[in-house]
Amino acid sequence: MDPTIEAARGLAPADILVRDATLFNPFTCGWSETSFAVKDGTVIGTGEYEAAEVLDLGGRRVVPGLIDSHVHIESSLLTPGEYARCVIPCGTTTVVADPHEIANVSGAEGIEFMLSEATKTPLSLLVALPSCVPATPADVGGAVLSAEDLQRFSRRKGVIGLGEMMNVPGVLNGDPEVWKKMKVSGVRDGHAPLLSGKDLNAYICAGLQSDHECTSYEEALEKLQKGMYVMMREGSTERNLEALAPLLTPCTASRCCLATDDRHADMLVDRGHIDGCIRTLLGCGVPLELCLRAATLSAAERFGLSDRGAIAPGRRADFCVLENGEEFRVAETYILGRKYGDPGHRKTSCPAPQITCRMPTPADLKIDGSGPARVIGLVPGQIVTEALQADIECDAVPDTDADLLKCIVCDRYRGEGAGLGLVRGFGLRRGAIAASVSHDAHNIVAVGVTDDEIIRAVGEVIRARGGMVAVDGETVEVLPLPCGGLMAPAPYPEVVAALRRLGEVTAGMGAIDDPFMYLSFLALTVIPSLRVTPRGLFDGNLFADVPLFIEVS
Repeated sequence: MDPTIEAARGLAPADILVRDATLFNPFTCGWSETSFAVKDGTVIGTGEYEAAEVLDLGGRRVVPGLIDSHVHIESSLLTPGEYARCVIPCGTTTVVADPHEIANVSGAEGIEFMLSEATKTPLSLLVALPSCVPATPADVGGAVLSAEDLQRFSRRKGVIGLGEMMNVPGVLNGDPEVWKKMKVSGVRDGHAPLLSGKDLNAYICAGLQSDHECTSYEEALEKLQKGMYVMMREGSTERNLEALAPLLTPCTASRCCLATDDRHADMLVDRGHIDGCIRTLLGCGVPLELCLRAATLSAAERFGLSDRGAIAPGRRADFCVLENGEEFRVAETYILGRKYGDPGHRKTSCPAPQITCRMPTPADLKIDGSGPARVIGLVPGQIVTEALQADIECDAVPDTDADLLKCIVCDRYRGEGAGLGLVRGFGLRRGAIAASVSHDAHNIVAVGVTDDEIIRAVGEVIRARGGMVAVDGETVEVLPLPCGGLMAPAPYPEVVAALRRLGEVTAGMGAIDDPFMYLSFLALTVIPSLRVTPRGLFDGNLFADVPLFIEVS
């Protein structure tokens, strides 16, 4: 007889009996005082069992391991091993990771790196294959992945499906290569910011089953009503939970999941991971039971993961023991029935950074002309931008009183182009910032008050072989990111400390909170409205390049 079946029937002892637990059941969204038994990492049943080991919790609350339904680990600036060290103590036991950041830099090598790293951590790191490398034909990136490239990974252990399909026009207009990629997997993650009506109907008909880009209750409700899973997101800049909190009701919780998408390491340390999302929702008045449903079973069901999401017979013994008190805090995390202990830092062999960017020149930053110009407007707490206008004189930018600055994106792969734009919302009164983290192609992006400091900041990124840089007069602060120009191979406390130093410098320059995360999205062509690429300005609504100056008829 199978040992698990034998133990479940009570005919043989379990490995562990977790006794006197106040257990959350996501099937009923209720709590019960009970015990449960574990054999070979699997829950075999609730109630009393004989076991080789007994863990007595004294009535403490126990919940299933938390699941992040959509994340880009690279956005934490940590390697997967260090990311796991950060999030497992927060109660996270499973993440669905789309490695399209490293794939845009290193192609198939980047996916191989993430799959290899996934085997070296107790975190269940499941990979959604990057469907859009590059994100759009407008991007100037480091790699191109075809449907055939993705197909080679589709049956690999740890691959869960197709990552977010960002090329919405390609889906709707029947682009042959896009549709070949859609056939790689029946599990297809969506990406449909502001899509509604018949275009949304068509997108769903194409087999896209979930979306994490909702920024309003109305947008999310329409997608729920049409059968999509809605991944309620709270990242470093994509802060959507407050707007979406009313969506989470007893009738909708089974179709709602939680996601962090892009969250820097310092935010993970300061505010937590999915546990932090739960605390945010609790602050909005959402009952804990509905938050837990979304953070566990709903996410598991969305991806067909019938082996997790609940503490129930036949499921992985991934669970969290909560601290006493009203606030949701994780005291201990258990994976496959064993208490997690920090394994310490492990050295990682990373993909090369691929930095062949040329230094920008004053000519690259020169504005030729005057008149009404297009301006990228930052939106606080969001990654969408506004398409603004401003009347400018060629020698009157930057204008710190009007919060109007130059931004530049330099091709870091071929060194051929440097696109110029104008941006409002960074708040800088002096200095410049630059980074090699620039979604999704990850060219070098910079914004600043003077041309000289912009050029110096870009030069420091090149010198570091990738990184984040703040230049304020004689002060230069650098966080090196040599792992693909995206991640630091250092222990996470060192990365967090470096981020804090950067934050202190940029705050002194007058910048908004988390300026590097906003900076990293200036070039993201798959999100409306205005963006900047190595070719210049790009209109995400028109899906076309546009000139800096507006033609006046």
